[in-house]
Amino acid sequence: MRIALGISYSGQPYDGWQSQPSGRTVQDQLEAALGRFATVRLSTTCAGRTDAGVHGLMQVVHFDTELQREEFSWVRGTNTFLPPDIAVQWARHVPDAFHARNSARARRYAYVLLESPVRPSVEAGRVGWVFRPLDADAMRAGAAHLVGEHDFTSFRASSCQSPTPVKTLAPIAISRRGPYWRFEFEGNAFLHHMIRNIMGCLVAVGQGLQAPGWMREVLQARSRDAAAPTFSPDGLYFLGPVYEPHWELPSHPAAYDWLP
Repeated sequence: MRIALGISYSGQPYDGWQSQPSGRTVQDQLEAALGRFATVRLSTTCAGRTDAGVHGLMQVVHFDTELQREEFSWVRGTNTFLPPDIAVQWARHVPDAFHARNSARARRYAYVLLESPVRPSVEAGRVGWVFRPLDADAMRAGAAHLVGEHDFTSFRASSCQSPTPVKTLAPIAISRRGPYWRFEFEGNAFLHHMIRNIMGCLVAVGQGLQAPGWMREVLQARSRDAAAPTFSPDGLYFLGPVYEPHWELPSHPAAYDWLP
């Protein structure tokens, strides 16, 4: 049978999602916990890989097993063997046709940014940081140039393995609560470092270092050299994939409302 799990985690201590020889990845920790609970090795497929330092509020994985367990048992049993900064939020029995990555029609991220003359302390590793004031209208005007289907080569890491740089991006929602900014992204898929590279450019626009129209120029250049440096991973959260309703999977991250 096929099982889907919803996973939340702090990315700060880990070398990203994907398994590596170091064993210090979220996937390594999850599969080790699943193996201890199931007493057999289980390999997982995720909805979207995250980089070192990037957090996940609803990563979704699936795996196949012959082990018969209730859904709540997969949650409680696996969590028994996970470190405190990784937790299974839910488990569902799903049809064999379901695929955590290929069945997703979109993916959602949020970036939380602290605007303050002093660096973060208790939020260190959980928010990005700028010390210069940001202009919301300028950033929204700049972000509007990225909406729709485009070649996002200018925002693509050199190590990106995507077969195509063409992606479709929904309007970027930019809001503020006190000193915290939140940027929300939704797209059919994302390139390696795409959001962090967009954030670097939006911050440059927000600080008045570039005009909003510069975002269009960067996009049209189709060159990574045209864009700003890659922004910090600290404030980036994978909110999760978006699936069609017929899969009957939770669509709202349990910890989403915690974000400023």
